[in-house]
Amino acid sequence: MRKRDMTGMDGKRNGEGLRRKEAAGGGAKTAKRGGDGERKQGGSGTGERLRGSDRTGGRVKENGERGYAGRTEKKGEGRKAEQQMGKGLEKHREKRLEINGDGGREKRGRINGTAGIERQKEAGVAKRGGGFRGNTSGVKGGAATARGKKSLCPVFKQCGGCQMLDMEYEKQLEWKRNYLEEQLKGLCPVKGIIGMKDPYHYRNKVHAVFDRDRRGNIISGIYQENSHIVVPVERCLIEDQKADEIIGTIRGMLKSFKIRTYDEDTGFGLLRHVLVRRGFATGEIMVVLVTASPVFPSKNNFVKALREKHPEITTIVQNVNGRGTSMVLGEKEHVLYGKGYIEDMLCGCRFRISSKSFYQVNPVQTEVLYGKALELAGLTGKETVLDAYCGIGTIGLIASRKASSVIGVELNRDAVKDAVNNAKINGITNAKFYCNDAGKFLVDMAERGDKVDLVIMDPPRSGSTEEFMESVARMGVEKVVYVSCNPETLGRDLRVMKKLGYGAVEGWGVDMFAGTRHVESVIMMRNCGLKGEYRN
Repeated sequence: MRKRDMTGMDGKRNGEGLRRKEAAGGGAKTAKRGGDGERKQGGSGTGERLRGSDRTGGRVKENGERGYAGRTEKKGEGRKAEQQMGKGLEKHREKRLEINGDGGREKRGRINGTAGIERQKEAGVAKRGGGFRGNTSGVKGGAATARGKKSLCPVFKQCGGCQMLDMEYEKQLEWKRNYLEEQLKGLCPVKGIIGMKDPYHYRNKVHAVFDRDRRGNIISGIYQENSHIVVPVERCLIEDQKADEIIGTIRGMLKSFKIRTYDEDTGFGLLRHVLVRRGFATGEIMVVLVTASPVFPSKNNFVKALREKHPEITTIVQNVNGRGTSMVLGEKEHVLYGKGYIEDMLCGCRFRISSKSFYQVNPVQTEVLYGKALELAGLTGKETVLDAYCGIGTIGLIASRKASSVIGVELNRDAVKDAVNNAKINGITNAKFYCNDAGKFLVDMAERGDKVDLVIMDPPRSGSTEEFMESVARMGVEKVVYVSCNPETLGRDLRVMKKLGYGAVEGWGVDMFAGTRHVESVIMMRNCGLKGEYRN
């Protein structure tokens, strides 16, 4: 590895100066030197979700993204899974997967989500790890790759984000349906899985890590799985193409503007990450430059040059993150151009999206997911709806048009502000949003004797809590629609709800993160008889 330059721009230190990464910061120093080396309640999310989606242990990341559960894979497990997939679907179908990555909800490096995947809701952990992003410990390669054929992605093996990239799409869907059925066996009938018409370039959020290679050349890309080694990526098959193009332009501009990339080991340098978000329906584009220091020499000229090359950019934001942690986004931001946010359309509603907002990374399939959720809810216009873990209010505001009233609860304060603004933007007056822990909020509602007719819950990867589910039963809620990005925790929660008197009537899978092992699902439950009495 090359010797690091110990100066920032103009020979001065940038960021917080010489600094060692703490063990809790997401990777030891040796990882980058080539050692052994993905919202709501939490969280409002961002699949992203570091890409994807975006959730960590049920607690929201400070940058608004969802983190991942973070289980690690045993040595040799990935190679074994790859061999199994090469032998056919039946073999790897039985391979039990662990949910640890961002598709949504997403552990990506550039940073990745899953949908799954989101949601890291969609995430701010800088764990470098996802090219055609996604993250799976049980499935590490497609059948084509296992047979020795050339992968569709040149960094497929190094990245590790899209485990099913080289598998035929119909087989991906079959595998995901079987996986969902396995997790929900005896709990809920799975009616089917809804796939994508075009399973490529669906991510509206792209996150790139910037660094230098051994020769000192500026690179951008994603973290190699389970390390802080940057895998250079110029084009990704699941990312928005315009976003990749903008990131490439910025990479080329750094040298002429004498801007140094940030060095995690020394704490020197300025540019850490670049985040690009695009509204697929509106065409609006946000570029977020994540820097280690608020001091950004020649920033006006840099912004001007970037806009000249990409006049389609509608806003540029500088986010300052001087901490030596794995968080991607910092607390402070400065709008360098435009209004500091973008807007997009979803299911007929308009939503404001800031750098830290959780917003589903696959808007096309999000409309499918929410449409199915509201179909299962069967609203008549008379219901009071509770939207739990509501994020920026997307599904609650969409449901408000068919309900009497909507109550949204979300732990992330920034997301709640976005939800309130989104209600105003759409002229919606029958929806109110509260900043609180969903479990605590529902306990208080139950103690007051408040009533709701329908609960729509979209918790982080870690699932819901017992106090939340017990309160649903105590209130005697008739119907519950559960949107999940993790079939394992969904199965666990359905067992709890079953003991509380709720039966799952119908379930669907929705492929939000093609090319990855992640699958989103929506389940409808009915109160089958306990009438709100909690069974000890």
